Amino acid sequence: MCLAVPGKVIEIEGSIGIVDFNGVKREVRLDLVDAKIGDYVIVHTGFAIEKMDEKDALESLDIWKQLLKSEEDY
Repeated sequence: MCLAVPGKVIEIEGSIGIVDFNGVKREVRLDLVDAKIGDYVIVHTGFAIEKMDEKDALESLDIWKQLLKSEEDY
């Protein structure tokens, strides 16, 4: 099973982007997508593999928040 997480591109330098995952910022390779600052991308193993609609990305990020919060309750 593959796990890919949506995040927002906040900086780009060459083919490397800084992507914000709900406050956690990571370097991500942008070689596979034509992303611009402000775009949401789905990231798998450090590579942005697809651009994502903002509405869908925000819904997905909200679900991730809920899942992580429920894990803290255990």
